[in-house]
Amino acid sequence: MDQSTEYAPVFTGERRKHLDTILARYPTKRAALLPALWIVQEAHGWIPDAGMAEVAEVLELTPAYVKGVVTFYTMYHQHPVGKHFIQVCTTTPCNLCGAEDVVRAFLEHTGCDELGATSPDGEFTVLEVECLGACGFATPVLVDDDFLEDVTAEKVPEVVAQYRNTVGRRTGEQADR
Repeated sequence: MDQSTEYAPVFTGERRKHLDTILARYPTKRAALLPALWIVQEAHGWIPDAGMAEVAEVLELTPAYVKGVVTFYTMYHQHPVGKHFIQVCTTTPCNLCGAEDVVRAFLEHTGCDELGATSPDGEFTVLEVECLGACGFATPVLVDDDFLEDVTAEKVPEVVAQYRNTVGRRTGEQADR
């Protein structure tokens, strides 16, 4: 798919005003990069290359610099994802506490064929991540913006049921973190 012909610019109207408000809080435009990327992701559900180019232009950065940031953080999606984005920590402490079983349970109960794939109903995308910063509460899981501690394979069906057929991800008002 040619993203350039299907991409709708984000920083117009109210979103541009929102970005301008954010820019006023920072000493440089570059410092507002993460919130600007959130705005694009909120508008499109992910950050296509054209979105990275738009952010680069607005913040007077190179597209390569913006892409470097997007590819570094797991919170930014470089392709369309399900309505609910599930991240499971699989670092060593979590693996010792059953993280691999948690991942398998999420794949099974969401209907995702593999990590990074979206379920056939468009509801879920499951991904392994290196660390969610909660080694004392293994296995931590991040569903959209909800941080869940002590998730076991046995708890996964309940977690999936809680999110199935509900509104997904963040709202624009939260995009200025």
